[in-house]
Amino acid sequence: MFDLKVIHSVLSQLEEERGVPREKVMEAIEMALASAYKKEYGKRGQIVRATFDINGGKTEFMQVKLVVDPSQVIMEDEEEKEGEERIRFNPEHHIMLEDAKKIKKDAKIDDEIVFPLESKGDFGRIAAQTAKQVIIQKIREAEKVSVFAEFGQKEGDIVSGTVQRMERGNIFFDMGRASGILPYEEQIPGERYRQGEKVRMYLTKVEETPRGVFLRLSRAHPKFLEKLFEMEVPEIVSKVVEVRAIAREAGSRSKVAVFSNDNHIDPVGSMVGQRGVRVSTVMSELGGEKIDIIEWSNDATKFVEDALSPAKVEKVTIDDTANTALVNVAEDQQSLAIGKGGQNVRLAAKLTGYRIDIKSVKRETDSPDEGNTSDLDKKEE
Repeated sequence: MFDLKVIHSVLSQLEEERGVPREKVMEAIEMALASAYKKEYGKRGQIVRATFDINGGKTEFMQVKLVVDPSQVIMEDEEEKEGEERIRFNPEHHIMLEDAKKIKKDAKIDDEIVFPLESKGDFGRIAAQTAKQVIIQKIREAEKVSVFAEFGQKEGDIVSGTVQRMERGNIFFDMGRASGILPYEEQIPGERYRQGEKVRMYLTKVEETPRGVFLRLSRAHPKFLEKLFEMEVPEIVSKVVEVRAIAREAGSRSKVAVFSNDNHIDPVGSMVGQRGVRVSTVMSELGGEKIDIIEWSNDATKFVEDALSPAKVEKVTIDDTANTALVNVAEDQQSLAIGKGGQNVRLAAKLTGYRIDIKSVKRETDSPDEGNTSDLDKKEE
């Protein structure tokens, strides 16, 4: 029935190329053989199993019967009573405990007693088709498990995919052994994708669906920015430098707070790199997105002050009870501190976790100008 050389070849190919274990395929073949035998020669309720020797090509079939207690079953000629919890006895499926002990002395309830069946070589066209379908199904299931395990390890990391198609603003990717989707809201605004283009993305979630393994992707996620820096900055990998916080408006601007576990290493300098090569590489991947890198600090006053860079701050007053920060800046620094459309103060608020209120002060009087208060940060954090 089987060409052993072909089977060996298929098993090796599935294991190497698709990561499907050889044992899983053998299990599928044996299940298919048992299913085919039962379809052609089996009886109602019969449990048929098969073992296939891949080296000798020999197939053995067996019937399995479950050991039952007479008090637990309803005999074939016995009427079933309403609310009856006993099972209907089927001689092809069950064997009484007393009879089982004649075959196996230590037989117990729910044990399995195995009886050999006559091996038959030709199962017919219908049975052969059944065997084929079972094998295909089992291989798909095993492959799905393998793919899920492979990409499950990559969740929360950067992966690459090829643009397959665009549909209602969503981009679908060929990820090799799985398909991926980059939703519209997870794309960097203004980016355009061409069919066949290779793109790097952040893998947010691995989903198992009836159609296979599906990957949820993002280029707008703050973690995508962190992972890109991780690829460029060895100090992050070695944990000398840590990324403590990120505030990001994808495609426009981001603020990254970093900390050094070594007093001799400048965390900001490590992220920027010589002549800005490291940060430039990351910015290039993100389509020119501006990135402000600041040093994370336990001192809330200093942290808020640095977070508002490039603006120069005169004074910061922290109110931990209300979780707010009142920031005084010179008149000529107010627009810079707020940023276009309130972006700078909004990102600073996200980065520090404080609600930031900016007020300008006149240098000549050094008194707050109450008429120049910015509430932009109150609208969005």
